[in-house]
Amino acid sequence: MIAFIGDHCDAYVVEPICRVLPIALSTYHERGAQRQDPTRLSYATSPTTVPARLPTS
Repeated sequence: MIAFIGDHCDAYVVEPICRVLPIALSTYHERGAQRQDPTRLSYATSPTTVPARLPTS
C-alpha cells in the first residue's frame, strides 16, 4: 500500500488516500523516512539483522 500511495501522490493528496486505505498517515511518512535513513528501522526489520547465537556449554 505504501508503494501505491507513493505512485499516486503526484496526482492525489496523500491524506485522503490514507483515509480510504487502511493506513495511518504517520505510517506512510515513517516508512518514507526509513527508506531514506535505514538506521530508523527497528532491529527486527533491519536488513543487516543477524540472528543472535545462544552461548553453548
